Amino acid sequence: MTSITGKKSLSEQDICSKYVLPAIVKAGWDLQKQIREQTTFTAGRIIVKGKIATRGEKKRADFIIYYKNNFPIAIIEAKDSNHSVGSGMQQALNYAETLDIPFVYSTNGDAFLEHDRLSKSKQKEMEIIVKLAEMA
Repeated sequence: MTSITGKKSLSEQDICSKYVLPAIVKAGWDLQKQIREQTTFTAGRIIVKGKIATRGEKKRADFIIYYKNNFPIAIIEAKDSNHSVGSGMQQALNYAETLDIPFVYSTNGDAFLEHDRLSKSKQKEMEIIVKLAEMA
């Protein structure tokens, strides 16, 4: 188990590997069929300056969860534990809009913040406390 101070030194990828992925699997999602990690979904914006064209940065989701083949149901954006739980929410919402994914999550390895894009109620977000630290 990583101590709280040790957790602060972990990278975003470490948080994904040690906390987020085990939580997704523990929740019942199939690692081989339903979870995609570090998925690039755009080639990057084309930037034209005069006669020179270049590509901008590719967009890459930390995790996309699939209900069935080719039917993404959730996207998860992770940040390192020096960020708040919701720090990745706006980025994840932008990705979810692009990919038309209904459920959006942000995490820093301590908890998940859920945003339900299908909800008609005013409260679309809810923090889900999962003892992620115990999974490491």
